Amino acid sequence: MRRFLLVAACLLASPVPADEAASAGFCLFPLPSDSGVQRWINLGIVQYVDVRPDEVRIYFGGGNLGSGHEARIPAKGREEADALLARLRRAAAACAKSNPANPANSGGTP
Repeated sequence: MRRFLLVAACLLASPVPADEAASAGFCLFPLPSDSGVQRWINLGIVQYVDVRPDEVRIYFGGGNLGSGHEARIPAKGREEADALLARLRRAAAACAKSNPANPANSGGTP
């Protein structure tokens, strides 16, 4: 048990470079700060995205117990909303590429 705790403490204390921390399962995307608080969502748990002329809504973390959440990002128009969707897609694609276990990276079927 002591050995386990020592190994766990070492792993938690070891910093992970940002480029190694991304994966298809853990892919952070920054939301606009609110009252000085910066928040990121994990794109790996996004369920769907609504793109509207005045905002983009990202729905994530839902389950069968009603535990879902949404992030609302205001947009000045449809072009800005579409640009935000494009940023989300690029971020998710970059995370998927950085994950060596992703079948798309080994020539397999996704």
